[in-house]
Amino acid sequence: MIKQIDHIGVAVKSLDRVTKFYKDILGLKLLETEEVDSQKVKVAKFDLNGVHIEFLEPTSKDSPVYKFIEKKGEGLHHIAYRTDNVADELQHLKDNNIKLINEQPVDGSSNTKIVFLHPKSSVVLTELVELDR
Repeated sequence: MIKQIDHIGVAVKSLDRVTKFYKDILGLKLLETEEVDSQKVKVAKFDLNGVHIEFLEPTSKDSPVYKFIEKKGEGLHHIAYRTDNVADELQHLKDNNIKLINEQPVDGSSNTKIVFLHPKSSVVLTELVELDR
């Protein structure tokens, strides 16, 4: 079952530029930065009273985020929803013929398991996130 919004993902060309702005100018708390090899991105996570924003910088030209920026420019990339069991959610989506990007859960940032739904099914690119237990 979907529990809550986990984060909002924003595609950017430079984490350094946005980190300085959101941390130094707006005063948001930087939770962490990390590289997520499976998604070919570097991530900077910010918190504002429990609302998380992830800025995503591509690490290669074959990254989906790189392709997104080339096509649409920097901006809103996806909305992620937290679930207790991403595999169960994935099966439910398959049973309902929802167009998926991932047929199996993959590793996400912060030791999570994730799947992406295609925006043709969900209007905006949608990620489901299961936290490490």
